[in-house]
Amino acid sequence: MCASHFLQCLAACCQGRHLFPFFEMAQDFVGLASDCQYWLQKLSALDQASTLETQKDTCLPLPQFQEFLRQMYKALKEMDSNTIMERFPTIGQLLAKSCSNPFILAYDESQKFLMWCLCCLINKEPQNSGDSKLNSWIRGLLSHILSAFRFDIKEIGLFTQGLGYDPVDYYPALLKNMVLSLVSKLRESHLNGFNTQRRMAPERVAALSQVCVPLVTLPDFEPLVEALLTYHGHEPQEVLCPAFFEAVNEAFLLKKISLPTPAVVSLWLRHLPSLEKAMLHLFAKLISSERNCLRRIECFIKDSLLPQAACHPAIFRVVDEMFRFALLETDGALEVLAATQVFTCCFIEALEKENKQLKFALKTYFPHTSPSLATVLLQPPRDTPQGCCLQLLQRISQMLREAVEDQACGSCGDPFESWFLFIHFGGWADLAAEQLLRSEAEAPAAALSWLLAFYYRPLDSCQRRAQTMVEVEAVLSRLQLLTLSRNAPLSAEELQVAAGEGSHADPTQPVCSQLIRRLLLNFLLWAPGGHTIAREAITLMACTDEITHEIIGFLDQTLYRWDHLCTEAPRPAKLVRELLQELRAQV
Repeated sequence: MCASHFLQCLAACCQGRHLFPFFEMAQDFVGLASDCQYWLQKLSALDQASTLETQKDTCLPLPQFQEFLRQMYKALKEMDSNTIMERFPTIGQLLAKSCSNPFILAYDESQKFLMWCLCCLINKEPQNSGDSKLNSWIRGLLSHILSAFRFDIKEIGLFTQGLGYDPVDYYPALLKNMVLSLVSKLRESHLNGFNTQRRMAPERVAALSQVCVPLVTLPDFEPLVEALLTYHGHEPQEVLCPAFFEAVNEAFLLKKISLPTPAVVSLWLRHLPSLEKAMLHLFAKLISSERNCLRRIECFIKDSLLPQAACHPAIFRVVDEMFRFALLETDGALEVLAATQVFTCCFIEALEKENKQLKFALKTYFPHTSPSLATVLLQPPRDTPQGCCLQLLQRISQMLREAVEDQACGSCGDPFESWFLFIHFGGWADLAAEQLLRSEAEAPAAALSWLLAFYYRPLDSCQRRAQTMVEVEAVLSRLQLLTLSRNAPLSAEELQVAAGEGSHADPTQPVCSQLIRRLLLNFLLWAPGGHTIAREAITLMACTDEITHEIIGFLDQTLYRWDHLCTEAPRPAKLVRELLQELRAQV
């Protein structure tokens, strides 16, 4: 579809429809400049009209003027303030006269287009006093238009002139006060509920949100934007316009505005496309970032405010579904798994900061799985003593096994759902592999082997998973033999043979090979003599670029987990950092 559309556009260009876009654009600018002069003369004639009837007659072509404003805005938004003034020197006069015309302000969407055009004239980075005066003057015009919501601008103007103030002094303060007044009015409406006498009418709130679309990035309007986002009326349907949500969301994602977390949560709760776009924006940043660097991924995720917003179950469910879709689309890619786990860590941290007691039941976050399983997985391993940690791993394995194998034998559940819950807390699988290879740990091998077989091959049948467990336990036995009653030092070749790699490797089982590599890497970190052959063994393992990236990912994830769990492992940690530095220099 996209390719077809592209070819159609290309064919249209070849037919000469848009072969010279810059020439046509220049022609458009000439036409708009001419129209600008025409409408300026028209509005000047209106200023000289003596009666109300004459004014009405003069304002008959309002639809055409609104269309002119719309076309003018399309042109202005592509230019900076200085370019606008060069190409349309009378634009300021025209917009000022339009602001003082009640018929234009009252007609259809003219007020909106007029404000949008004014915003294009604002110099975001004023270089001199002339730029500052222009900005102040535009603020005055915006104040005039906004006065329709709250004030009589003429009375204020006469009052300030009587006091001897110059417009350049009072317009910025006036705009600020007007914004604060609108904010107060919105909050009163929220607090007064059904007291319709003191509430702002829904139509006015809707119109205000429409007017604010081009203003969302201006610092003067940030309080108003926040107040609109957190405004909740009692109407059955959303009163704020979709364009407002889209503009705020885009500005927030591009760091053009700063919003408090409650306002962002309200935005994403009230406008699902904005939440989806925020997730896609996060995915784009993760894809473009350095591969296998969980600390950087954590920074991106926390900076997005999505973990904090996900404390609300409705937002968490949408975010979780998008991670689910990404996993399915990438066939469980390790990078997506890691991002899901980092997001879950950030989410749990935000949940703990918000309230030690959960406001919502775990079932509302993970509705497709057992709440008791979610409760067990949610326990942080760092708070669990060594002996109890092994017991907890065994319990997790037993609960998952009962759920998955019962489901596989005819229950209505889905093993994928249990696996999807488990991978959120993937640190438990990493801990299981680590415990199997630490010489001082008397680990329940069968339970931990099942846990790893399920983690790496969740959709296998019971029979296939049992075969994987046999393979894993055979590798563990051979690795154990390498370290028992041995005088000669270990060699990387012996390790490769013990792992079953080489002529006996099964190329049709890449996931099983991935699991065996995880066990070998843990062996190198924890077994006596493992450190001395680590570099040589990894060189033999890393026979392709993809496997090299996999090993880098394992090392980075191991360091991240140790740091996150405050695990004391000084010697292995030193080796991991050295290996990471060396491998990253190679890719």
